[in-house]
Amino acid sequence: MSELETLIADELAQPVDPRVSAFAASIAASYGAAARAVLFYGSCLRTTELEGQMLDFYLIVSSYEEAYGKSWLVGANRRLPPNVFPAEHGGLVAKVAVLSDEDFHRLNRIAASAVSVWARFAQPARLAWHADGPVQAQVVEAIAGAPVTLFDLTRPMMDTDTEYGILDLWKRGFELTYGAELRAERKDRSGSVVDSDPERYARFGSAVAATIAERDQGRGRGPTSPDSRKAAEKRWRQLRRNGKLLTLARLAKASATYAGGIDYLAWKINRHAGTDYVIRPWQRKWPILGALVMLPRLVMGGAIK
Repeated sequence: MSELETLIADELAQPVDPRVSAFAASIAASYGAAARAVLFYGSCLRTTELEGQMLDFYLIVSSYEEAYGKSWLVGANRRLPPNVFPAEHGGLVAKVAVLSDEDFHRLNRIAASAVSVWARFAQPARLAWHADGPVQAQVVEAIAGAPVTLFDLTRPMMDTDTEYGILDLWKRGFELTYGAELRAERKDRSGSVVDSDPERYARFGSAVAATIAERDQGRGRGPTSPDSRKAAEKRWRQLRRNGKLLTLARLAKASATYAGGIDYLAWKINRHAGTDYVIRPWQRKWPILGALVMLPRLVMGGAIK
């Protein structure tokens, strides 16, 4: 196991609030033998605040067919991963994103068409529930691709005329990923993620750099890793275009899979952007149309970048 994988394994194994563990176990139980792992991540992990918040989980399943049976959800999850569902347990609420083992590994790599998975798992996460020992190792291996992808795509975007450190690289990387999605967070959010635990990012950054150096020395750069500023800028333009389109497509899909999805969207925007957008009754009745009406206003108003 590499230094980076050891750091990831240790971080994933850190304990979580017992209520989070119980929540994760209840999510896994609802998927039976298909459930492989439940990962807890996001702002509630960073702040440890649970009450009145929306917790974030990723459920990793063996396959979509085993998770859903003969259902249209299989095709929806495969064509536009992940599917996202609401969940409630012990007075806490969460959103649960579902990915297969295969997609979780793939979407943490540089060939992924959008940043949403690897940008999140370059940040801290906890393995709140897992089926067995081999699954734990598979999760570590999948997540190890996330920070490497972030560094590979960020390093060519750094200003070579200015000295920068590992933390600057992380901050620039998260700034780029936030810009590649329709995000409601304030402008300084990408920097605050790193500032919340600079020692963690320094440790992980050194391990990521060592992993990349060993890879480059042993077999050359990855086949899709940009090797110039121009190539990196082109890749980020693609990621920004894909990310914003995928956000809208996932929103449309969520209207069928996520009860109250438009209310959650408004809540998250208001919480992070300091706005007071109110959902009207007709928007709940026709959530796709309601969201399409809401999003342009928020983009023009600067609530979503």
